Amino acid sequence: MAESDPKEPINEQAVVNMYNAMRAELNQIYSKITELEMDASEHSLVINAIQPLDQSRRCYRMIGGVLVERTVKEVLPAVQRNKEGIEEVIARLNEAAVKKKKEIADFEDKYKIRIRKADSEVKDDSSKKEGSSQGVLVGPAGSSE
Repeated sequence: MAESDPKEPINEQAVVNMYNAMRAELNQIYSKITELEMDASEHSLVINAIQPLDQSRRCYRMIGGVLVERTVKEVLPAVQRNKEGIEEVIARLNEAAVKKKKEIADFEDKYKIRIRKADSEVKDDSSKKEGSSQGVLVGPAGSSE
C-alpha cells in the first residue's frame, strides 16, 4: 500500500515526524511574515519622514551594505517600490500560510491527530485556582516529585 504513494507514511512515528515538519514549516512562514511586516512598517516610517522634505535635499540610502548619497527625489520612489514589493510578498506568504493550515487540518483529520496538552492544561488550571500557584505549571496532586 505504501509503495503506491511515496508520500504515505509507513508507521506512526513517520506520521508524527511529517506532522511536526508541517507545523514547523507553518511556524517559519509566520515568523517570516512578522519579519516582513516589521520591514514594511520601517519603510512606512522612512516614507513619512522624507515625503514632506524638499525633493532636492540630500538623502542617504543603504544599498547592499554601502551608504550612497542621493536626493529625496531619487530615494522616495525606490523606498515606496520596496514597500509595495514587501507587501506583495506578505500577501503571498499569508496565502501560503492558509494553504499550509488547511493541509495540516486535512492531515490531522486523515490520521485522527489530536493535541492533548491544550485541553488538559485548561482543565487543570480551572480546577486548581490557588493564589500562590497561578502561572506556575505543577504536576498532578498525587505525585511528590
